[in-house]
Amino acid sequence: MNWGTLRHEFCVASKALENLRYPFGWKGAHKEKMYFFYSFALLAGGLTLINFIFSYQSKHIDPHFWTTIKFQLMMIPLFLIANTSVGYGVRFGYKTTGHLSFVLIGAKCLEILISLMMGYLFFKETPSWKTWVGIGMITAGVVLVKQK
Repeated sequence: MNWGTLRHEFCVASKALENLRYPFGWKGAHKEKMYFFYSFALLAGGLTLINFIFSYQSKHIDPHFWTTIKFQLMMIPLFLIANTSVGYGVRFGYKTTGHLSFVLIGAKCLEILISLMMGYLFFKETPSWKTWVGIGMITAGVVLVKQK
């Protein structure tokens, strides 16, 4: 067996493995879809954790200075996890879209929805029609930013 035949067999085998790894020709698209999923999951998780901590503090922690400082110091590990999640969520979102401004605006919209959810969960606040109009305007702005 010479080197040319061996190289040819290796190329055929590697092509077969690549077809198994990327079915239906999803070589680039599959990776982008996964980055989008990772971005959304990390942003949603990190922003939910941050908003949960602040909502819990607003409802259950005494507002005196030293009590608040003690609570914030105990939350440093959770804030580290949440900030790392948000950072990687923005990074993966940027890899997917190529537009940092779109990713940051989308993250802010997600944070507004999470804030509404935390307000209902902790304080039983229900959004008024003005809140929904504002969310609609933000959504229209995101659509305008995304258009070319």
